[in-house]
Amino acid sequence: MPLLPRRFERIKSVLNQRFSDLTVLIENVEKPHNLSAIIRSCDAVGVLEAYAIFNKEKCLTFNSTAQGSQKWVKINQYKETNEAIKVLKDKGFKLYGTNLNPKSIDYRKCNFKGATAFVLGAEKWGISEEAASLMDEHIHIPMRGMVESLNVSVAASALLFEALRQRQVANIIPKSGEGMSKETYKETIFEWAYPEVAKWCKNEGKKYPELNEKGEIIDDLPRTKKMRY
Repeated sequence: MPLLPRRFERIKSVLNQRFSDLTVLIENVEKPHNLSAIIRSCDAVGVLEAYAIFNKEKCLTFNSTAQGSQKWVKINQYKETNEAIKVLKDKGFKLYGTNLNPKSIDYRKCNFKGATAFVLGAEKWGISEEAASLMDEHIHIPMRGMVESLNVSVAASALLFEALRQRQVANIIPKSGEGMSKETYKETIFEWAYPEVAKWCKNEGKKYPELNEKGEIIDDLPRTKKMRY
């Protein structure tokens, strides 16, 4: 099925506004509803890719709450907490752990305009002691009710939209794809436009074909592979 020009323009317009320096790391969030809601918020804010620690022998599961957003936010999955955190720190992210303790500060007092990763834990227990010990900063969302915490997906949304607000005020919102490297942009737009072709290329060990300005594949490929679905 050929890619319609208006569909390609829609893909470009969304990708042009994505952030590669804003993300979430979710640790053992197992409930499909919460996981789906978090990824949907990532998509809404413009997060390019998210990270998940999921050390059980099963795949991440989504439900209708995600509204398909998992197709547009790449999820990097790890089994070990220290491995995921090392990856983020090596990429230059500052890690903010959602953790109510004497050292945690009001999230509104933080600067989220630089490379920011929000670390959120399982629905009942929060982030692990191991994760907590590796955070750069501990933050909390002030509560005025009897319950001292928000649902993990609601907390993720509040934090992400605060980061977006700060960046909007500072006028540092990507508009033309400058929120990521040119190589990442090129790879991502192909994967979004032609997911099945991208999968075939990976399986065959081939580079992604070039696209023209209309989003058409211009390289030679088997005719049966020049499709989107």
